[in-house]
Amino acid sequence: MKFVTQLQLALTLIVGSVISPVFAEDGHHVGKEDGHKMHHNMHDTGDNRASLNLPPEMKQHQLSNMRSHVEAVQSIVGLIAKRDFDQAAQVAHSKLGLTDEMKKMCDMFENQDFRKLGLAFHKSGDELGNVLKTKDTNKSLEALHDTMGYCVQCHAKFRQ
Repeated sequence: MKFVTQLQLALTLIVGSVISPVFAEDGHHVGKEDGHKMHHNMHDTGDNRASLNLPPEMKQHQLSNMRSHVEAVQSIVGLIAKRDFDQAAQVAHSKLGLTDEMKKMCDMFENQDFRKLGLAFHKSGDELGNVLKTKDTNKSLEALHDTMGYCVQCHAKFRQ
């Protein structure tokens, strides 16, 4: 159980970094204008990931979806720690799985590699949900690891 608690702490830190406001190196909050400059500087320093070139509204919607996926993963880890596998499976299927809504959304992307990764991620979310139903902690964590592997692959290849 100690491992699950450590995993939950690590994911909480990840979630915090994804959803929290941007801070400069000196600890001060970075405003919208400064954040825009910081964003451009990041790309000037060798960020070679492919841009999806999304319109602003779609970009914000996609970012919101990814944040909700991270929140779902955090919830699943907490539910595994509590041994509430049925609820964890429900979260995996409804928040990470390949629902009709998610399939439609993935099909909207022109970039074939991004679309393939997105569909594979959501299919792995359904597989995670199926594994969680077995109530086997180790197999559940392995399935969660596989699902998060798609997140890592995608974020290594693409940027907004």
